Amino acid sequence: MIKVIASDMDGTLLGDNHEIAPQTIEAIHRAQDAGIRFIIATGRNYHTAMQIMEETDIVCDYVLSSGAEVRDAQHRIVSCLKLDMDLCEEIYEILKTYDISMIFCTRDCDYQIGTAEEIRKNSVLYFQLFFLDMKPEEIMKTGLYKRMEASTKIVPDFQALRNENVPVYKIFLYAKDEETIASIEKKLGNNPLIAVASSWVNNLEITDVRAQKGPVLKEYIESLGYMMDEVMVLGDSMNDYSMLSMDFGATVAMENSVPEIKETVKYITKSNDNLGVAFAIDELLKTRKYK
Repeated sequence: MIKVIASDMDGTLLGDNHEIAPQTIEAIHRAQDAGIRFIIATGRNYHTAMQIMEETDIVCDYVLSSGAEVRDAQHRIVSCLKLDMDLCEEIYEILKTYDISMIFCTRDCDYQIGTAEEIRKNSVLYFQLFFLDMKPEEIMKTGLYKRMEASTKIVPDFQALRNENVPVYKIFLYAKDEETIASIEKKLGNNPLIAVASSWVNNLEITDVRAQKGPVLKEYIESLGYMMDEVMVLGDSMNDYSMLSMDFGATVAMENSVPEIKETVKYITKSNDNLGVAFAIDELLKTRKYK
């Protein structure tokens, strides 16, 4: 019997408007009322996840920054797996030779290296690539852009980032063309100290090799007394592969998932913009009535 549901956020729990639909919130509450534990498993850090979750009344556990941090339902840190700063600098020196943008994701904010003008241009490009087909001046007026700007700190060089003395959980990078991303993935792919995954074709996410959603989720649920076959996981992209490819009780891909994810899972639900998480939860609750 499924006793835990773990869901990705972007492209899964969130609709294309980057919000959780009221119907999805209600479905999560129905699951929790039935005794099912709900866990967010996201690539977002704590601060950016809370920008969404604080607008809801959902109380749950969190696997954050692709597995680099775990927090319980009271938001207390259970575990963290940061990147070694020397390794971060090594990766940075490799990546700065490419025409890409880099974000160093930490516990409470994101760091970018450069000038304010460079970061502004990069941020607008980020939104044009992943979210909004708008002109730069229109993008900068959106609440989504303003939230990102408020959670970003600009530093002039890597040494300044090192001097901040904050744990770097993930390096998020993006580029205009897929060829650049493929080249970087090939170059970094043989490093045994890191995990390299993607949310979209234009990006890569680099974490400590231990900081992957699947293994971290497994360790956390087992520490709570659950078994793998009691867990349902939902996701849509390759940074969800580590949990969707594991032998959890139910592995569910969104209809909008990339093909590799759909080929991996046991079940496929509706798209993120068609209440796919809510649908999967309600289908699960129907089967539980007969257990």
